[in-house]
Amino acid sequence: MTVKEKISLFPHSPGVYRYYDSEGNVIYVGKAKDLHKRVAQYFVPPERLNVKTRVLVSKIADAQYSVVDSEADALLLENNLIKQYKPKYNILLKDSKTYPWICVTGDDFPKVFMTRRVVKNGSRYFGPYSSVIHAHSLLEMFQDLYPLRTCNLKITSEAILRGKFRPCLKFHIGRCKGCCAGAISKEEYNANIEEIVSMLKGGGKAMIQHYRSLMEKAAAELDFEQAAVYKYKMQSLEKHYSKSIIMNASVGDVDVFSIVSDEGEAFGNFLRIRGGAIIQSLNLGFKMHIEEEPASLMSTFVAEIESKFGDLSKEVIVPFLPDVELDGVEFRIPKAGDKLALLELSMRNAKEMRFHSLRQREHTNPEEFHQKVLEELQKAIGMPVLPVHMECFDNSNIQGTNPVASCVVFRNGQPSKSDYRRFKIKTVIGANDYASMKEVVNRRYSRMLEENPEDLPQLIVIDGGKGQLDFAYQALAELGLTEKLTVIGLAKRLEEVIRVGDPYPLFIDRNSQALKLLQQIRDEAHRFGITFHRNLRSKAQIASALKEVKGVGDKIEQRLIMHYGSVARVAAAPLEDLTRFLGNQGLARRIHEHLNMISDNQQNELNLQHEE
Repeated sequence: MTVKEKISLFPHSPGVYRYYDSEGNVIYVGKAKDLHKRVAQYFVPPERLNVKTRVLVSKIADAQYSVVDSEADALLLENNLIKQYKPKYNILLKDSKTYPWICVTGDDFPKVFMTRRVVKNGSRYFGPYSSVIHAHSLLEMFQDLYPLRTCNLKITSEAILRGKFRPCLKFHIGRCKGCCAGAISKEEYNANIEEIVSMLKGGGKAMIQHYRSLMEKAAAELDFEQAAVYKYKMQSLEKHYSKSIIMNASVGDVDVFSIVSDEGEAFGNFLRIRGGAIIQSLNLGFKMHIEEEPASLMSTFVAEIESKFGDLSKEVIVPFLPDVELDGVEFRIPKAGDKLALLELSMRNAKEMRFHSLRQREHTNPEEFHQKVLEELQKAIGMPVLPVHMECFDNSNIQGTNPVASCVVFRNGQPSKSDYRRFKIKTVIGANDYASMKEVVNRRYSRMLEENPEDLPQLIVIDGGKGQLDFAYQALAELGLTEKLTVIGLAKRLEEVIRVGDPYPLFIDRNSQALKLLQQIRDEAHRFGITFHRNLRSKAQIASALKEVKGVGDKIEQRLIMHYGSVARVAAAPLEDLTRFLGNQGLARRIHEHLNMISDNQQNELNLQHEE
């Protein structure tokens, strides 16, 4: 598969992409809000690229990606990876600056300030912040709420008792509580600091509510300027609590492993965190020739990474324990907090690699791809056999008019359009989807039992919820087919699978190919049924059109139909011919114009339908 074909399968997710040259070196790292759209911009006709980008694209031999939760996380991860790999075609930072943190010092009277360096001196660090403006706004807000000291004096209780310091101008203008002069006690000052720390840790929801109430009160009193101030502070806090796990000083140095396995294959992701920042992300695939236990598979993955990147961290995060122990390495399964969030991010990347591998197989080996999808669907639904032959039913009507139903057929995971069937509802009066579904299912399989019983499907999908499914099941029960066939309903609202006799719906992974196959057959049945219904509606509209013309009664309608053979031929007749036949030019003109107007509207509707 070429690089261009490979990047066409990238997901529509935020993340970071990496380009490699023929020797396996990282030559470019980039971030994206939508990986698929961003990377595709490089692989366009050369004349649309500048000279430097053209050179970069000519050197690309491979492309990889890592997904994250947000665009801000992508920005932080890109920064880390650029510093780690120093890619040839990236703009490298000339200094050691990185994203800012908010530091709370460990002094008797702590300071709160912004820094770009994390120093292990007892201080507490929070962040990082992808926006310096955001960090500054938080500090300004803290200064407004709790006027803290900003000086560099070494203030201790003994120095205050000796009267070593004199308060500065900020104390006199109310911008500092004057801890240097003993104007505020150490306990009260540190209580303010702990409130700030609580907000920085994510405990500021109450503060957000407080600012919201102040904003609403100020707005009610028509003090819109003050309301805007409260709104700004509220939004600053809300933005802060959308916390990043890409860089987090509290995590320290750890390595993260995750694995998802499939039939004969496994997909693993490795994250290396140093100083709380992700500096490496790697996906690996494994072919399993025999059935491997998960613990053994994890050991193989760990050994492979250690051989590539050297010694592991003292702490390694895993979803389950390997079957080996390593000297100086502690394997941990996190239950909550930032380390669990890192493990979930790693798992997400492993699942993305599995999905990407399936998509590649769809292009390179479609038969194997469809086999895998059917196996996944069989496992998800709990079927005894592979759903090689699937059929889906859908009803269409508008307030009970022209009720119809459709049946579409998929064989080996692909549409078999020659087997599609349409049904006019015969025994049900009005808009009764349940009874209509029972009639159609009964007609379909009673006829199949008579003509071709060996071609019964393994899986029947009903487009609808529990009601439609129950009536379809009743029809199958009357035919004695409930033991032979699996029937499910697929509800549109939450894409939930409804099973007969199960009070709880089944939710299949939204990113799985199994659910996508069910959605595809359901959407195809809906499209096919709507097309049939529109055609019938248009024909009915034309058939009753003659009586809508002023001056046309039953006798004239009957004469026209007998003479021309159909309403369509009346519409196609020249005006002069109609006039000669009716002997009334005015009536002939009204008939001609009315029928042709309806015919034009019908054609427009069919054109729109074709576009859909």
